[in-house]
Amino acid sequence: MQKAKQNGRSEIKIDDIGLNFGGLRALDSVSFQVKEPGVFSIIGPNGAGKTCILNCINGFYRPTSGKITFKGKELNKLPSHEIAKLGISRTFQNLRLYTGMTVVDNIMAGRYMLMNYGTIPALFYFGKAQKEEAKHREVVEQIIDFLEIQAIRNHVVGILPYGMRKRVELGRALALDPDILLLDEPMAGMNLEEKEEMARFIIDICERREIPVVLIEHDMGVVMDISDRVTVLDFGHKIAEGTPDEIKLNPAVISAYLGKPKE
Repeated sequence: MQKAKQNGRSEIKIDDIGLNFGGLRALDSVSFQVKEPGVFSIIGPNGAGKTCILNCINGFYRPTSGKITFKGKELNKLPSHEIAKLGISRTFQNLRLYTGMTVVDNIMAGRYMLMNYGTIPALFYFGKAQKEEAKHREVVEQIIDFLEIQAIRNHVVGILPYGMRKRVELGRALALDPDILLLDEPMAGMNLEEKEEMARFIIDICERREIPVVLIEHDMGVVMDISDRVTVLDFGHKIAEGTPDEIKLNPAVISAYLGKPKE
């Protein structure tokens, strides 16, 4: 694994973000800030706008209003690949792996933007290309060890159990050597044991690499156990932010999840 990140290097600010799809207001003046290593979770009922936030951060969607800044640079008009180069990496709610390739090759694909050896050396695979690829493969092997997937490193991804494929996607996101990591429901569809393992990996990413993690997750038990701060969305509006203990007792959050009592 790469060396730990320095505090303050990975600050991301969301300022009054709005997002429209025609007449539908998916996000309405949402603001928050992530700057310390730790787990920052975004929760809310289905359709609250959680994934829309991640899509705005990494350039899949263009906010209708507001501003997103990272390392002092505005992200609103940058293409996704330029945002990735700045150090923002993510996983997806629905797996986006190369199912016909091996685990090693899928994680190696995450190093693509960090390769600098040019077309000719790559074509003939000599000199600088060979040496640089060896360094990238060393990082990939460290990620494989970290995620405890040595036994499946040469397996084709398409034949792996769902939980293992989720782990491989996390490995590919780490391969970019990110300064901030966006995780969109990394535990969806997993059993209890798989969720516990994924939670352990997320905590280790924060503590050992000091990478801030922005997490979307529906399992409230996991969210409350591993989060440092939690933001709550409801119908595109931010209705609360605070520590897990504060969020558990927040009346607006209880109402959003359980409904308002009849008067």
